[in-house]
Amino acid sequence: MSPKLLQKIQNKTAKIAVIGLGYVGLPLAVQKAKAGFTVIGIERKRERVDMVNKGKTYIPDVVNDDLEKVVKNGKLKATQSFNPVSEVNVICICVPTPLTKNKEPDTQYIENVTERMLPYLHKDQLVILESTTYPGTTEEIILPKIQNMGLNVGKDFYLAYSPERIDPGNKKYYLSNTPKVVGGVTPSCTQLARVLYQQIVQEKIHTVSSPKVAEMEKLLENVFRNVNIALVNELTILCERMGINVWEVIEAAKTKPYGFMPFYPGPGLGGHCIPVDPFYLAWKAKEYAFNTRFIELAGEINDMMPYYVVERTARILNQQKKCLNGAAILILGVAYKKDVGDLRGSPALKIIALLEKEGATINYNDPYVPLFKLNGKEYRSVEINNSEIGKNDLILITTDHTVYDYQKIVNKAKLVFDTRNATKSVKVGREKIHLL
Repeated sequence: MSPKLLQKIQNKTAKIAVIGLGYVGLPLAVQKAKAGFTVIGIERKRERVDMVNKGKTYIPDVVNDDLEKVVKNGKLKATQSFNPVSEVNVICICVPTPLTKNKEPDTQYIENVTERMLPYLHKDQLVILESTTYPGTTEEIILPKIQNMGLNVGKDFYLAYSPERIDPGNKKYYLSNTPKVVGGVTPSCTQLARVLYQQIVQEKIHTVSSPKVAEMEKLLENVFRNVNIALVNELTILCERMGINVWEVIEAAKTKPYGFMPFYPGPGLGGHCIPVDPFYLAWKAKEYAFNTRFIELAGEINDMMPYYVVERTARILNQQKKCLNGAAILILGVAYKKDVGDLRGSPALKIIALLEKEGATINYNDPYVPLFKLNGKEYRSVEINNSEIGKNDLILITTDHTVYDYQKIVNKAKLVFDTRNATKSVKVGREKIHLL
């Protein structure tokens, strides 16, 4: 292990490059800068670079005052250029890892940034991948490219994987108070990465034997949630047919002090991790002649939920002698989870597309998403007032933002289809409410 690099990390004189300033990269860059490191953010989007350099955040989990402070004191700056890689001691890669249309891993962003940083790499640098991906990515994509330069891992350079654990909108757990998992290609790689994160994370740094273990650990976290959400989604459909309130069932089950963890149904899964990760693992498993049937089934069930929501919407309207074709529907919340403006993979977008395909007229309100584009069409959030609520045939709650006055909404609505149990505290007008 390089004593010089270790010392720079320990005394915080190490310069750090964070490649990708999105929902993972920007919080990481700010936290490292707050800890005392000099950080250079490398981001392909010009508008993000400009905002960072002005000290203005575009990520809700990054406090504007924190960003402004580290920019003003020179601890953080952003650029589109990869030239600064030649000046830094540590490189953290935080780029997207989406799925293709065929639900196969799309690692083009990891491959691209690796290729672009190669000309600037030099000895005694630590490279850490944080993007969620399939087991083997670090050692199969990044490692060979750097080794082909004639550098030896664990001696000339150091490579590790440390999965991000960013939960947008979580007010209790954030980067600095969430334990970190680290797995290096060699023991010295693991040790250097562990020391780095010790400088910025208050909680325990848990080391594992390899990047593959750390990559699989991240998938386990999200597959666990995906599978359990699929289970409760399937039970929701059964309970509806049996005339049972699934939300009441879950509340009753929660009274057991052991052996049960509550998960909740919804209109589908959103975000970057939970809907994506099972398919990453299923794809990689085929390399080992193994089919992850249980995991793939969970993914299929969750992918089906937007279709079920549209089917239920049609049935709810039909009970009132109204047709889905031509119905006016107001969607409340298009973000994938409450109290954030993150649209990545939001089931509301699929639901809107399906409803419009059936001939419904759609408007939406979301205080966190003033506008968005879907299939080439621009949508703008309408004002939510008594007139807007009352003129619609049905109010469809797809995201349970806490800013909504649900009692007022139910009072003025003709019908409400609540896919999040957001109206649980509503006392008057429950006859108008249909739960998922």
